[in-house]
Amino acid sequence: MSIASNFPNLHLLRFLAGPISPSSLISVSNSCKHLTSLHVSSPRPLNFHWLKNFPFLKDLSFTNSSPKYDDYLTLHSLNSHPDYGSDSEEETQVSGKSGLCLETLCLSGIGAEDHGMNWLWKNCKNLRNLRLKNCESIGYGDSFTSFFNCLKNLEQIEVRTSRTIVDVVLFQLSEHCNSLDSLLLYDGGSREGLHRFITSTKSSIKRIDFRLPLDLDNYHISAIGECFNGLVSLRLQSCCLITGEALKNLGADSMKLEELALINCDVVEREPGLLTTLGQNLKGLRKLDLSFNEMLVDKELVSMLASCKNLVDIKLRGCRGITNSAMVLMCKNCKGLENVDIRQCSRVGVEGVDVILMALPKLRSVLVEDIKVSSDAKKWVSKKFIQVIDI
Repeated sequence: MSIASNFPNLHLLRFLAGPISPSSLISVSNSCKHLTSLHVSSPRPLNFHWLKNFPFLKDLSFTNSSPKYDDYLTLHSLNSHPDYGSDSEEETQVSGKSGLCLETLCLSGIGAEDHGMNWLWKNCKNLRNLRLKNCESIGYGDSFTSFFNCLKNLEQIEVRTSRTIVDVVLFQLSEHCNSLDSLLLYDGGSREGLHRFITSTKSSIKRIDFRLPLDLDNYHISAIGECFNGLVSLRLQSCCLITGEALKNLGADSMKLEELALINCDVVEREPGLLTTLGQNLKGLRKLDLSFNEMLVDKELVSMLASCKNLVDIKLRGCRGITNSAMVLMCKNCKGLENVDIRQCSRVGVEGVDVILMALPKLRSVLVEDIKVSSDAKKWVSKKFIQVIDI
């Protein structure tokens, strides 16, 4: 209430101190008409009708702050909320033909029996970016049909830790969306559902980010190589069922790939020579992330970097096997590096960090422990306006 009364020109509000009631949000909307970005949490029953009072809101991040649905029922009777799940046809039309202005929507904690979603989906006609996290459902009853209708112009989707809905979301994307550009799936799905999406989608996917330890295998990697010719970014994390052969074939087919991430993927350590081949096949790489491959050694890393002359961004966080020698050769081969992450690289010391800071002419930022930055290097970076970040 204090924010609403004192900051009428507010454009962005991120309020995570506690759940906010719909009535309080309506009060904010009466005062802060210019809000374009809002991040809040709210308890059950879910009600999104207050969104119609924010005419310029383009970015909404909403978290259901209630406990699990069964626990909620033991504490609150639905009879005490006469408007619970109210989605009358009259109310669904309040936003007019064009619907809400929302372009980015992030939802967390939507339960299997949650009402109130139908109104939201019906009025999200301009969505470009959808993120679903820890969701058991996309709504109840008619919400499914409304959800499918709002996928038409979607460009980016993220589904994190929402195993029960991944397959239905992917299926409907392949049926109703032709414009998807970026796909992120973390922690959950089925192998069959994912393969069906890869081979049947009408969208030209350019960016893929998967953390699917037990749901991604060579079958999917081969399908990606065959179906997504315009792929520019492939990020894989903790994917333990893929082999080097599948990745080598992908590299040979996807010469346009500009970003590759193999984070905590044991295939890097399991198959010597893999990185060398990938470097030779993917000479157009600009971003490389090999974080948390603890057994990665200098020889494997340097042999790959010898072919990656165009790198501007490299992340080696948690690679405990690489040493100062690798840093010297990295700087020699990759003169265009602008951003380097070498946090938690225990065998890279002050000498290796000094080389990075002083030998890369285009360097803009380095993520490294402050204790590894010498006094001379600190003077150098202050003159060159290089950011040294210790997080």
